[in-house]
Amino acid sequence: MKSRLVDVLGLFLKIGTISFGGPAAHIALMEQEVVQKRQWLTREHFLDLLAATNLVPGPNAVEMAGHIGFVHAGWPGLFAGAGGFLLPAVLISLGLAWGYERMGVLPQTAALFYGINPIVLAIILAATYRLGRAALKDKTAVVLALACLGAALLGLDEVWVLLAGGVVSVLLVAPWRVLPVGGLLPIGLTPFKPLTSVAPLAERVLQLWLFFLKVGALLFGSGMVLFAFIQRAVVERYGWLTQQQLVDAIAVGQMTPGPVTSSVTFIGYLVAGWPGALAATLGIFMPSFLIVALLGPWIPRLRHSKMAQTFLRGVNAAAVALILAVALKLCPLVLVDGWAVVLSGLGLFVLLRYRVDTLWLVLGGATVGLARPYLSGG
Repeated sequence: MKSRLVDVLGLFLKIGTISFGGPAAHIALMEQEVVQKRQWLTREHFLDLLAATNLVPGPNAVEMAGHIGFVHAGWPGLFAGAGGFLLPAVLISLGLAWGYERMGVLPQTAALFYGINPIVLAIILAATYRLGRAALKDKTAVVLALACLGAALLGLDEVWVLLAGGVVSVLLVAPWRVLPVGGLLPIGLTPFKPLTSVAPLAERVLQLWLFFLKVGALLFGSGMVLFAFIQRAVVERYGWLTQQQLVDAIAVGQMTPGPVTSSVTFIGYLVAGWPGALAATLGIFMPSFLIVALLGPWIPRLRHSKMAQTFLRGVNAAAVALILAVALKLCPLVLVDGWAVVLSGLGLFVLLRYRVDTLWLVLGGATVGLARPYLSGG
């Protein structure tokens, strides 16, 4: 068993270090390694686990790493698989946050993100388009997504938008059924109230942990939905980050390997230093570990539940709406001139037309940002 545990840890440290390109690329690499190369799982077993992760909240790739580790090396393998997959991205994000805090005001850094940010917007829009094609397959889903988009733009809490999308979807298909909403609503949906008896830094760290714990327990669909939660709470409600820092955090998520949700380490560091980075990271990923540990043995059965699939369709429609709402709010901040518009449009075209790794687009945007003064004759 010890040898299997070492194998799991080594494999997922490797995958976490080299896996760029989003959840689809991460899972494709896992399939190549554990099904084709090592034969730890059959393809049918792998697909069962993949389908199951789509029916529960949390980052799919992280949960797949945990499931595979559990199958191959038991309970220790669960933590070795998911933890090994996360560790490289978390460490890289932490290093970037440390450097960003010290160099974020330099002209070179401003030029760098000038070129990166339009590409980030293109990535968000491309994700909206692709997820929309998969999620909005009928008029009901389209209408539901538009209603959720309106609710998000009006400022309704993202948690309620996601849950309402799932509940309405179920009611539309089977209105005579009573959905156990009380069993679905998480504890602590209302904004966390500051504790006056706690020191300011400790209070902020606690708020970070509670906020990201809630998000991690409700994060369906693409990891891009994460930034809808962050924009609403961290930027608008608490004022811990500016809109520009949020855009930069999204860029960091695209520049690092592993799940895009690892950018919460970057955000936590900017908000409350090293303790904040640890609190945010533990909060966002803890639910994934718990879900795999508690539900892993029977969660594949959800594939055969019509109600679960219907609920997920509604949640996915709402998730598409939330991602689009983030993009619309970021447009005025990112598209500051003609260069930015052209760069974002070109990035969107390349993403939709060709299978290009987002890392190369981000690096290309950074290069254009640094070279813009020379290209424009300035």
